Amino acid sequence: MNYRHSFHAGNSADVVKHSLLIELVRALQQKPGALTLIDTHAGCGLYDLEGESAQRTGESAQGVLRVFADANPLLNDYRAAVQAVNVAAEPRLYPGSPRILAQLLRPQDFLILNEKHPEDADTLRSVMRDTSGAVHERDAYEFWRAMVPPRTARGVVVIDPPYEQTDERARITATLAAAHPKWAHGVTVIWYPLKDRATHGRWKEQLRRLGIPKFLTVEHWLYDADQPGIYNGAGLFFINPPYAFTQALPPMLEALRAVLAPEGHRGEIAAEWMNP
Repeated sequence: MNYRHSFHAGNSADVVKHSLLIELVRALQQKPGALTLIDTHAGCGLYDLEGESAQRTGESAQGVLRVFADANPLLNDYRAAVQAVNVAAEPRLYPGSPRILAQLLRPQDFLILNEKHPEDADTLRSVMRDTSGAVHERDAYEFWRAMVPPRTARGVVVIDPPYEQTDERARITATLAAAHPKWAHGVTVIWYPLKDRATHGRWKEQLRRLGIPKFLTVEHWLYDADQPGIYNGAGLFFINPPYAFTQALPPMLEALRAVLAPEGHRGEIAAEWMNP
């Protein structure tokens, strides 16, 4: 499977990922200390929803465009982050995680980005030129290990790969096992697609055996039963999420489920501790 950002910009997975990422950083910013925000698979940073790649899938119609047609105030911060890169009321451009994280920066915070693909990295540098974000062009998993712990006491690492390599999950598991002891109190966010429950369950069990405390998973299943051979949803692992974030999750998750449920399906989105 291949989840390159440009083909899926603004889809339901982006809505969930970016809504929760905004809430996570806002919760951490309730304390005044500096944060370092690190994105290991940054992509291009900004996407044209009317461009060839996005139009080929048309997934934004079931994602960001649904949110813009909805009035739930719990999604206001997400809508504002998307609107910030657009002129018209209906979005044509979609901000990737780098642009969203850049919007959240306070003067004391730092943003460090990485994108391995040379063409995407060049685009990212251009897109981020008006921000303070530093852009690297390295192997994402080597970069992840090298960047922790950051110079600030607190921070977030976001891992959002395209899952185009068959060993992607194995590399995440191995890198997490190596990086977590170096920065045991740091916040880590790992995005993943959901194709079928059995395969995903086996990966979760491998991660559970790492024995990491404060390991939360949020899973968004679009359909009421698995649809064979297609994308069924996406999820996020959160390591060391702050209390303010987890307490605010239930109403936010229900708002996301309601706005993103495909016609004829209720869908499901839920948070669960991996090692309660």
